[in-house]
Amino acid sequence: MGAADVEAVWRIESARIVAALTRFTGDFGLAEDAAQEAVAEALVSWAVEAPVNPAGWLMATARRRAIDAIRRRVALQDRYALLAASPVEEDEEVDPDRIDDDVLALMFISCHPVLSPEARVALTLRVVAGLSSEEIARAFLVSVPTVQARITRGKKTISAAGVPFELPPVGERRQRLGGVLSVIYVIFTEGSTATSGDRLVRPEVAYEAIRLARTLAALQPDEPEVHGLLALCELTAARFPARTAPDGSPILLEDQDRRRWDMSAIRRGLASLAKASPRGLGPYGLQAAIAAVHASASSVEATDWDRIVVLYEALGRVAPSPVVELNRAVAVAMATGPAQALAIVDELIATDRLPGSHLLPTVRGELLTRLDRRPEARAELELAARLCGNERERSVLLRKAAALD
Repeated sequence: MGAADVEAVWRIESARIVAALTRFTGDFGLAEDAAQEAVAEALVSWAVEAPVNPAGWLMATARRRAIDAIRRRVALQDRYALLAASPVEEDEEVDPDRIDDDVLALMFISCHPVLSPEARVALTLRVVAGLSSEEIARAFLVSVPTVQARITRGKKTISAAGVPFELPPVGERRQRLGGVLSVIYVIFTEGSTATSGDRLVRPEVAYEAIRLARTLAALQPDEPEVHGLLALCELTAARFPARTAPDGSPILLEDQDRRRWDMSAIRRGLASLAKASPRGLGPYGLQAAIAAVHASASSVEATDWDRIVVLYEALGRVAPSPVVELNRAVAVAMATGPAQALAIVDELIATDRLPGSHLLPTVRGELLTRLDRRPEARAELELAARLCGNERERSVLLRKAAALD
């Protein structure tokens, strides 16, 4: 077995292995370090002799590394004696139900409120998704040492705060679940529309977020917002094949070949949305419902924009934000015309709701173009280009501005 095989096993089993090790040792940082050592050992050992049970081999090896580390800690001899008393077998099977609880607990730890947002994302991708520091660095366009520092600080913070490896009490779980969902959402949105760099879409990042959302939905099947987030991710990712040209340049929604949309992803998204709907849609479910309207339309003109406006109004009441208002303005422009939408955008500007964002001048420039206020539109689009961190989006904005000469 080669490095690709080790990587594949690790990607699939990492969350379960790290979660089980954390429960065994009671030390999140030690568990993650021991698991990484096991992977390094697998890269050498498996090339010589492939194990019958690769996941069991990784678990057993990681437990041995953890025991060795605890042995070296004089102050933890009692814990070592307790762990050493347990037999270690490569084909050891852990109760599947307990593993599910472990993985869920691991998600809650990786997204714990004591961590910074950057550390939550890095830890979740590292210990739950199984990505390497190099992969995370490439995904978010930061240096490998920066990612490693975030992971190290995150583990030290969890240890210093005495965060236990356990699910939050039932009364707190739903509140804490929102933090887990927000981390997965941040990862997905960065993959869906990169904030910087020379690629509009980073599918590999978005699909990792979808994998996390699927895992969470399997572990928390009674939480409607989990299904709502999964639906939103699936329905949004369905458009990926049509969003960029072969050279990587963006293709706007009105110009996309909808025959290239992933119908399997749309069906999965609609199925998840149906699971979220019976108990009422939350913020993620409402966004998924908006994506479902787009997915069911044969063209921009055939889209039910009135329904989208209503859904954005509902979203604004449940989870008010300037971005929701800006998106509502876009929908209003499509439903009733640009003049009414411009009033919404100008109100956002007057109240300084999105300072420094390229999104506001982008939408305002589009609306002014439709109102044939070309000099103003060009100025807004040029401003948006200066504020935009993504090279692909910037090129589109500059092209639109130049077309107004």
